[in-house]
Amino acid sequence: MKLTYTGKTKDVYALEDGNYLLKFKDDVTGVDGVFDPGANTVGLTMEGAGRAGLKLTKFFFEILKEKGIPTHYIDADIEQATMTVKPAEVFGKGLEVICRYRAVGSFLRRYGLYAEEGQPLDAFVEVTLKDDDRQDPPISEDALDMLGILTKDEYQVLKALTQQIGNVVKDELTKKGIELYDIKFEFGRVGDDKQIVLIDEISGGNMRAYKDGEYIEPLELEKMFL
Repeated sequence: MKLTYTGKTKDVYALEDGNYLLKFKDDVTGVDGVFDPGANTVGLTMEGAGRAGLKLTKFFFEILKEKGIPTHYIDADIEQATMTVKPAEVFGKGLEVICRYRAVGSFLRRYGLYAEEGQPLDAFVEVTLKDDDRQDPPISEDALDMLGILTKDEYQVLKALTQQIGNVVKDELTKKGIELYDIKFEFGRVGDDKQIVLIDEISGGNMRAYKDGEYIEPLELEKMFL
């Protein structure tokens, strides 16, 4: 195994067969010791967070597989906190795609003149550039196309997949009496036909979930859910 990338919450290793191994860490994003899925920095280390994130990720990726929704997932080893995935090419230097069901976080900070906290949103899709120096700026469909990051046709696929996957996660959480406020995804192109697939993870560290109006910490979410 060869270490190819050291990330905030996981490390990436190249395997001899051409696939990749993601090693989940106990670091989560946040600011000043407070968890925030939208933050650009590692805010805190939570023991067991890596394994917990992987358990939830495995659960959701296997549901998506059953539904025929494309992802880079091959398999996972919970004990080792690792996930084997197909090689994927990211868009530009990386995009984050957020699906929002309620107005919280950066959406509220930006649009607070018009939006009220917790206001329902209809699976609103927002794309941001992975760019720590510029605080991950939001980018429109036209700009993505003009800058050669992805085409308008690819954007429509990306948006449809985001809403489809977001709704799968939302429905599964609803079964446990948990409400999904927003969730962050990453996508990439896989194979010779450049199919757009979900990559990275689906864990408590990527979403804001609430029960009876109370925010659920990522580790708590995993315990409640699984």
